[in-house]
Order: sequence, then C-alpha cells, then structure tokens
Amino acid sequence: MAQISVLDLSPIVAGGDARRALLNSRDLARHAERWGYRRFWMAEHHNMPGVASAATSVALGYVAEGTSTIRIGAGGVMLPNHAPLVIAEQFGTLAALYPGRIDLGLGRAPGSDPLTAQALRRTLAGDVDRFPQDVLELMAYFQPAQPGQRVLAVPGAGLEVPLWILGSSLYGAQLAAALGLPFAFASHFAPAMLDDALALYRERFQPSETLTQPHAMAGVSVLAAETDAEAARLFTSQQQSFLALRTGNPGPLLPPVDDLAERLGPAEIAFIDRSLSHAIVGSPDTVKTGLARFLERTKADELIVSTQAFDHAARLRSFEMTAELFAAL
Repeated sequence: MAQISVLDLSPIVAGGDARRALLNSRDLARHAERWGYRRFWMAEHHNMPGVASAATSVALGYVAEGTSTIRIGAGGVMLPNHAPLVIAEQFGTLAALYPGRIDLGLGRAPGSDPLTAQALRRTLAGDVDRFPQDVLELMAYFQPAQPGQRVLAVPGAGLEVPLWILGSSLYGAQLAAALGLPFAFASHFAPAMLDDALALYRERFQPSETLTQPHAMAGVSVLAAETDAEAARLFTSQQQSFLALRTGNPGPLLPPVDDLAERLGPAEIAFIDRSLSHAIVGSPDTVKTGLARFLERTKADELIVSTQAFDHAARLRSFEMTAELFAAL
C-alpha cells in the first residue's frame, strides 16, 4: 500500500519572518506525525526570501527535536553545493541524535540562481558533473569504518543513513536505478518527465544491499479546503509565488487573491497551468478523486505532498484533510 509524506518549504509569508516560518514548520510536523504521515522533508534553497530552510540540517534538527516518531529528512540537499564529508557529518549527527528517523535526499541542482551558486561553492567548475562520484563518496562515509581508513565522518561512520536520489528529469532516475537507491521525482513543480522518469527508473533498477526492488516517490501539490472555490482562492498564493520565482523575482509567499486571472496575461496563466499541471486543488471530493487518479497514473510507492498556503491554519487543515482522504482510498 502506498504511503504519504510531507514536503515542507518552510514558507516565509509577506509580513512574516524566518522565525515564524520555522516555528510553523515544527508545528506542522507535530500535526503530520499525529495524522499518519510517514516522512517530513525540508528542502535546501538559497537566496529566496520566501523559504526559511536554507540551513537544511539545522532546520531538520529543530523539527526532529519537536517530534518523536515521524521520519525527518532532506528533500533535498543539493550535493554540488557541499563537500560530501560535511553532509555526512551533518546527517550523521542528526542520525546519532534521532536514531532510525533520518533520511537524506540528494539533488544535483544548485537550489539557487547561478550567482548564488557561485557564492556557495566559490567555483562552479565540474561540481555538477561530479554528482555520481560525490554520491558514492557520501555513501562510503556512512559505511562502517574500515581498518586504516584515514578520513571518517564522526558522527556518521556506520550509521547507514538512508539515501534517496531526487530528480526532475531522466538523469536522477538513471542514477537512482544504477545505484539501487529509492527515487523521488519532483512532479509538484516539474511535471513534464514524470511518466518517463518513473518508467526508466523501474526498467533499469539494479538491486542493491540498500534496496531489492524499486521504490518510487512522486511529489504533488495539494490544497484541500471545504469547497472548490475556497481551495482555488487559497492556491493563488502558490501560483503567484511560482510565477515570481520563475520570472526571477522571488519573494515571500503572498496573500491569496480573488482575481488572479484578471491580473495576469494569457502566457503567464498558461505557464502556471503547465508547470503546476499535477496540482490537486479543491473540496474533499475533488481532492480524493485527484489523489486516486495520480496514484493510478504513477503507481508510486509513496506520495510526498507540498501545500503552500498563506494562512498557517489553512495549511494545517489542508494537510489534515489530505491525510484523511488518502487513508480512505
């Protein structure tokens, strides 16, 4: 049976700040744990005024301390921004403090614009191209220490933190399949290659000590409310945020509006509709039908749900309803 998890972007809303965003993230995680979500993941994004989880391992530690059973993880860490040893130490520390609860999803995108990526890395030469080698190096740091091994992740060695490969194209699917790792596809914002990526991952999967058969997760934006009209209005916050990001003007999450279609041109509306084509927005009946269709289409082992709402109470209510509807499928 498929499972359901949470992807939290720790949104900073207009008029709010990062502290409130992180407090809300931990509050959401506590509720998600009670509602039966399997995992609570946070993502690495930089130089984005609307996202509070740039220091992802620090934010995850705060969330883990406020919860007790739900798995906590990165969805994901953008590995080219970091030395693998540093990530092994960070997530080894989390695994030592919260044993059996830590996941580490890895992506090869910068999670930022090119200028910010250079500020993070100091050099862009070869970093992305080394992603497979960096993943293997990171995997090695989590293995038990070998006699004579001169570089150890402390904490980290022997903790075998579960790794996931994230992707929004065919690249991640091929790498996850070759390494025998679970794969998470970012269909919540990059839907175009969803079907091809999942098919390729399953077709080429090589069993490993980590995983004997493929395990695929698909991201999906969901906003559930009492009525279709209310949900559509709340969803305009995410639509505005996505358009601002893709046009080079990222900012805090804006309040919902009643007349988004009147504010935007046809090309902007088409872009949003295309990019968020898998979003499930509406009343309980609408969302239940959408979840069932998405599961049938993807045959995903797990869904990871992203919900962006300006009002924290509305976001909580959406996640609560989504959990109830998913359990009833």
